[in-house]
Amino acid sequence: MGRNRVGRRGRKAVIAGALTAAVSLTASGCVVVHGERAMIPAATRTGAAQALARFTEAYNKADRAYDSSLDEDHVTGALADIDSARLRAGHANHPDGNPAHTPLKLTDAKFTIPKKPGWPRWFVADALGNKGGSARWLLVFTRQSMGAPWQVAYLTVLAPGAVPKFRTDADGFAEAVPADATGLAMPPGELSDQYAAYLKSGGTSFANGPSTSGLRTLRQQQARKPGLVRQYIDETLDRGAYAPLALRTEDGGALVFFASRYYEKQTAAAGTSVPVPNQDVRALTKGEVKQSLTMEFVSNETALVPAGSGRVSVLGRVQGLTSARGA
Repeated sequence: MGRNRVGRRGRKAVIAGALTAAVSLTASGCVVVHGERAMIPAATRTGAAQALARFTEAYNKADRAYDSSLDEDHVTGALADIDSARLRAGHANHPDGNPAHTPLKLTDAKFTIPKKPGWPRWFVADALGNKGGSARWLLVFTRQSMGAPWQVAYLTVLAPGAVPKFRTDADGFAEAVPADATGLAMPPGELSDQYAAYLKSGGTSFANGPSTSGLRTLRQQQARKPGLVRQYIDETLDRGAYAPLALRTEDGGALVFFASRYYEKQTAAAGTSVPVPNQDVRALTKGEVKQSLTMEFVSNETALVPAGSGRVSVLGRVQGLTSARGA
């Protein structure tokens, strides 16, 4: 009987301890029970605002010093590739810092936070930037685990009227669209691959615009000029930190953020040489540029995918040179 009483007391202590732990977790806002399945907001609005403020502070420090180590914890994926290469080139040409630094200011911030199960968690910040006129800066923040920092994976700059309205629930939270979602003109997970295929061969999947038909026309115009040939190779970029992220729009479509990579090779005709690249390209170039220059670019795109059928509209595209090689 004594052993039974001890067993019951032990079980009660375990239960009480578990309840205390559960209350503690709930009080701190870190609800992790069944987090892999529960549909919960990816962030609080306060937490999202703090993440935006931290990113802006780190971005400005890195830009002022041309030092990628100062914001590397706040960027990931395509934006990390673009930003770090820009800072490396800037440091190579201006080791004492950025002589043209103007602090980035993001005001009138609005946050679109989806409810979703599991990790990664993510949200979109839409703010008015002081660079690029009256454009809205859309930054996609991602977080891989509870203890990980919020990092910006995608950045798009859009005109105010180009930002679509998102579907939200009664609490104001948005709906994340899975990569393999059906009912759309194109599943979000296929955009990077389809975009690369379109830039190579054309087609009817994408609506005309500067980042689609306009880009293809520009490449065709530049492909062959007297003494110089340009070749382009586009690649899919959709794994890990480059995975596409999508939000449901009010009309049932989706706004999709995705990444891609492409190479541009410039080859000079015999007896001529490749035009001398600018100082930023030279800073990222390995080898001596004689007859050819191969440049690698990473870009991130924002596309509006209609519900049902129709053409995908690429609303914005931000790209940057990440490396180059001369031969």
